[in-house]
Amino acid sequence: MKYHSTIISLLIALPSVIQSFQIINNQNKLSTTTFLKNNNVNSVHVHSSTTFLRSSSTEAISELYKRKPRPEYIPNTISDDNYVRIFDTTLRDGEQSPGATLTSDEKLEIARNLAKLGVDIIEAGFPIASPDDFNAVKQIADIVGNEVFDDGYVPVICGLSRCNKRDIETAWNAVKGAKLPRVHTFIATSKIHMETKLMKTPEEVIDIAVSSVQFAKSLGCNDIEFSPEDAGRSDPEFLYQVLSAVIEAGATTLNIPDTTGWNMPWEFGDLIAKLKANVKGANDIIFSTHCQNDLGLATANSLSGAKAGARQLECTINGIGERAGNASLEEVVMSLALKGSTEFGQKLYTAINPVHITPTSKMVAEYTGMKCQPHKAIVGVNAFQHESGIHQDGMIKNKETYEIMTPESIGLMRGDAQSGAGIVLGKHSGRNAVNTRLRELGYVFENPEQFNAIFERFKQVAERRKGGLDDEELEALVSDTSGFVNELWTLKGCQVTTGSGMIPTATVKMLGPDGIERFCSMTGTGPVDAVYKAIDLLMGVSVNLETYSLNSVTEGIEALATTKVVITPSPEGHHTSTSTHAQTGITKNKKFSGAGSDTDVVIASGRAYVSALNKLLSWRLRRKNQMEGSTQQDSNGNDDDESSVNDAVLVDDGKAVHVVEK
Repeated sequence: MKYHSTIISLLIALPSVIQSFQIINNQNKLSTTTFLKNNNVNSVHVHSSTTFLRSSSTEAISELYKRKPRPEYIPNTISDDNYVRIFDTTLRDGEQSPGATLTSDEKLEIARNLAKLGVDIIEAGFPIASPDDFNAVKQIADIVGNEVFDDGYVPVICGLSRCNKRDIETAWNAVKGAKLPRVHTFIATSKIHMETKLMKTPEEVIDIAVSSVQFAKSLGCNDIEFSPEDAGRSDPEFLYQVLSAVIEAGATTLNIPDTTGWNMPWEFGDLIAKLKANVKGANDIIFSTHCQNDLGLATANSLSGAKAGARQLECTINGIGERAGNASLEEVVMSLALKGSTEFGQKLYTAINPVHITPTSKMVAEYTGMKCQPHKAIVGVNAFQHESGIHQDGMIKNKETYEIMTPESIGLMRGDAQSGAGIVLGKHSGRNAVNTRLRELGYVFENPEQFNAIFERFKQVAERRKGGLDDEELEALVSDTSGFVNELWTLKGCQVTTGSGMIPTATVKMLGPDGIERFCSMTGTGPVDAVYKAIDLLMGVSVNLETYSLNSVTEGIEALATTKVVITPSPEGHHTSTSTHAQTGITKNKKFSGAGSDTDVVIASGRAYVSALNKLLSWRLRRKNQMEGSTQQDSNGNDDDESSVNDAVLVDDGKAVHVVEK
């Protein structure tokens, strides 16, 4: 084997490292797309059963951006008992997550996105915490709290305060510039909090709570939310007393926090039901929930509260918050969108525009630096992706087999990517998924063996590739496999040892056309050179390597490498491949190219070389068979000239199986 370029030598002599490599052997139906949308303006319920054909998806997506109607905002009542207010506390409780500090400008951007989303109340922060917090809340109140949408919607802007006059006055001064300002004040009511943290008696706690609500009202605030902190572990009888007292003092919303995430869903639902039944004036206010996620039950507890009669649910984007976080807004909202009309005893709904969920989620994740886990419900990167072959087959046939909502409905415009069905081509993918994606990329295989070879190669690579293969890598495998259909020789294994001060050595195992596996070891100037010399010896060929190129298909350490080679038979070899140009009459050796792809550059190089050699040997066989047929025809025609063309046959000389002339 001779190299015609100094560049080839540089490419083949790879960096000095010790490496080991092993090759492991081993009708498309147009589906419908379902979008969540408001299909009945009169009832203002969100339905999930409206189906649009893919051909009208533009119209369907446009429908998603229409704002949802909602009842007129009155602090202590809702004209439609089926309506559930969404209270977002991302900018307050969410920012309390360790490391989730936000700047004032970032808070303003998030607040504007929350308004696009359509949340009823934005808890913009804890104004007394610092001058910066005060200014951030005030900025949101003055700007977002006055940006009225075309449908008349403007979010309520809320500031949190403890039950003391200084906190409450600061919170009011921060939010009063909004069209709909609210003050949210709280004090702990559980025994452990009152005795060890507050060091107050129950009677003192009631007096503080009542005087705080009265003070907020005296400032001119007519929208007052009161929270008995740690209500989930508080004595229900004491809650009846304190909540009845604050309603009489002027509270318009009673928020019931499961501060430590202690309650089970049935416990929390029972608590809401008991409060509605035993608190005096309960029918004149709105009950709210605020559930922490310490046991992973925040969303379940919030929904249980809604079923029991709570009509405000407090949550955060991506579920961020103290310790294990809060109820996730996207989970709560989509649960009500999908099941609110059937599983809650009433037809519950919100006015959230889910199409803004994904961009808001991404913004919060970016600004806080808190990325969602891949399997996070609704907004995780894996939420609408499918790798299992069984699932992929179902998704190709009908997306509703494995998706209860469309990614488009939450603002994730999948389009034609991943076969339009979130299909991730990995080691669990089946034939249907791979074949479907290849057809979408324009590859049609008349010969089933072609696809079988590609699929087998896909499985080999996918076993060693994390994260699945993208379109470019899949196409590289098509090129890689194109020279291996009806192949004469197969590269079965390859092990390379190289390093500083060492002689690069390659051990190669190949399966010959007679079905026998052979292997040998060779040394070279580099690992690829050693592999090529071993292949030459096993296949019994002598060729010149005209060109060699190595490229990365995608970025990253796990990217596929694609190698392309061009070879010509060497003059001293017995595999000549001369051809005559039809116009110039010039005779020259025919060139044969090969391509190989793998996550391992040495394997990719070996596959490319074997592909080119197989093409050379196959061409020789076809050429000889054609000429033999021509000679036979001449003989049958009583041609007096004896043919000098010999047939090509496979001969085993004990070392390798060669293509030789008779």
